[in-house]
Amino acid sequence: MQEAEIFKAIANPRRLQILDWLKDPAAHFPPQVDGDLVKDGVCALLIADKLGITPATLSEHMRVLSQAGLVRSKRIKQWIFYQRDEGRIGAVKAMVLESL
Repeated sequence: MQEAEIFKAIANPRRLQILDWLKDPAAHFPPQVDGDLVKDGVCALLIADKLGITPATLSEHMRVLSQAGLVRSKRIKQWIFYQRDEGRIGAVKAMVLESL
């Protein structure tokens, strides 16, 4: 694991908020026209709108989260959908606990 990338990703409050929302997407986002919130992930535009930021700014946040391996992306039509990578998040939690 690249620890610096992981800590950079989770050091930002907006990225932590995104990860929290993606934990239970059906509770935090409206139904989507394309893609299932749980199976396919949440459309980037919905995440950007909920955060009150531009899609370009969201793209940078998601790039950091993706590089750390905390989220996975999926393209459906012209849209990008994101969901948490629970296996990787579990490994990160274990790594942090081992470090204490």
